[in-house]
Order: sequence, then structure tokens, then C-alpha cells
Amino acid sequence: MLATVVFIAFWVLLALALFYVAIRGGLASALQSSQTQSRSGRRVIAVFFVFLYVGFGVVIPYAFLRGNKANASSHVGGIKLTPDEKEGRYLFGQNCAACHTLSAANAVGKVGPNLDSLKPPVGLVLNTINYGCVQSPPQGSPQACLGQGTMPAQLVEGKQAQQVAKFVAKVAGNE
Repeated sequence: MLATVVFIAFWVLLALALFYVAIRGGLASALQSSQTQSRSGRRVIAVFFVFLYVGFGVVIPYAFLRGNKANASSHVGGIKLTPDEKEGRYLFGQNCAACHTLSAANAVGKVGPNLDSLKPPVGLVLNTINYGCVQSPPQGSPQACLGQGTMPAQLVEGKQAQQVAKFVAKVAGNE
């Protein structure tokens, strides 16, 4: 709320400064008229412009950067994440990003399949996390691989495996 008030106040002050310059007939006339004013009038104008410059150069950027921090971790590429999916993003970064490519997690692994192009559903991700994958598995084995590498089973387990699977299924190919 404070950032919004500061933002609006800054633009109102900037508009007033531009109005002052326009009423005086341009920048040269505005500067000349400020030279003929009293000392206290020049001081008010100087303080006004210092406030304007500080507001534009420091306060407004700070307010925007600070104000968006809370929302930054809850969205990926415009997709709102649930708390479980946020935790899944963290776990993916810790356990999966070294091998897999997934733009929503800034992961560019080269061993496992590119999850952005694969766009796997939750069930496939969860199955792969639980059983892993090996090259040339026995017929009907749940360890069939989609990529070129071998993945160990149960890198994450239980609720954490579900969180990773939900995150991957939601964001893969959407950024």
C-alpha cells in the first residue's frame, strides 16, 4: 500500500513540475522566473526538485523491487504455484536439475530427458521417481526409460515425490 501511495505521489509531483514549466512558457522561462523569486521561493523549488529526483531514482525502484518479492516465489512463468508445488520446485532443484532440463526450474541438465518437450503427466513422473529407470529393462518392467540415462529409484519419497511430480506436470513446457 505504501508503495502505491509513493508511486502516485511521485507522478503527481512530476505532473505539477511539468505544469509549472508549461505555465511559465518553457524551461528557459521557468528557470528565469525562479531566479527573480525570493530566496525562500528558490529554496522551495530546489527542495521540490531534489525530492523529485530522489523519488524517481531511489524510492520508486526500491518500492517496486521490494513489493514484488512476496509474489516472485509463488509464480513461475505466470503460473501460480500451490505451497506443495513450490516445495516441489525446491526439491526438483536439489535432486533433479543436474540431469533434467526444465525451464521453470532453470535446469539445463543433459543426461535425462528434457521435461519441457516431454510434458509428462503426474503419474509418469511419480512412477519414474518411485521405480527409477534402467536401459533395456525386462519386458513389462516399470523401470522403462524415456531418456538416454539411468535414473536411480526413490531420489525423493512419499509426499516429497508427489510434490515434485505435481510441480513438473504443472510447469513442464509452459514457460
